[in-house]
Amino acid sequence: MTRSSNIRMAGMLIWTEAARFESMVRFYRDTLGLRPRSIKEDFINFEWGEVRLSVGIHSDVRGLSREPLRTMVNFAVDDIHTTYTRLIEAGTPFTRAPEVEDWGGYVATFVDPDGNTLQLMQLPA
Repeated sequence: MTRSSNIRMAGMLIWTEAARFESMVRFYRDTLGLRPRSIKEDFINFEWGEVRLSVGIHSDVRGLSREPLRTMVNFAVDDIHTTYTRLIEAGTPFTRAPEVEDWGGYVATFVDPDGNTLQLMQLPA
């Protein structure tokens, strides 16, 4: 066993500015359907399997994401085409429709209200 095998993903935190916080909360809660675990006026933590996905206000963050491809959050789904259709109908902007990958799964790419890049992933059977 290597030393790094004890490191596990605990969560992901997406910072936003105060003026954009409510739109980010609505997107992750209402559009993506993540269930809030805890809510404060400047921070929300969502249930996401064993990992926590949080959105919070940071005083040094301004406007849209300047480098939206630097980090991508991947959401595993059972049926990418159904989820894609639901999100399109909810007005979610996609930059890539579901496509099969060389490794056998499907990927679709979209953005949150701050312009952060997110992906749906359907793993191969």
